[in-house]
Amino acid sequence: MDKNMLQGLDGLPEEDQRRMAAVIEQLQVRDSMRMYNSVVERCFNDCVDNFTRKSLQKQEETCVMRCAEKFLKHSMRVGLRFAELNNLAATPDQSN
Repeated sequence: MDKNMLQGLDGLPEEDQRRMAAVIEQLQVRDSMRMYNSVVERCFNDCVDNFTRKSLQKQEETCVMRCAEKFLKHSMRVGLRFAELNNLAATPDQSN
């Protein structure tokens, strides 16, 4: 877990800090599972349309791989952008 997330908890007793860290960790796991499930559902619905075989056909497999890769690249880009914006908001304006 990112220690920066716990910075605002410095004034709390250690027990409360541990509880908050556990809650944050649970939320992160929940969000990760939601993202994973979203990718699986979206890529499956977009790519798989033939149920005559147990395994994916080559074009379905390629589609799923591209879909998942695109989703992950997009998620990383959005995360980086949020981090940039967060850093800009946290940094005092130096132009004055």
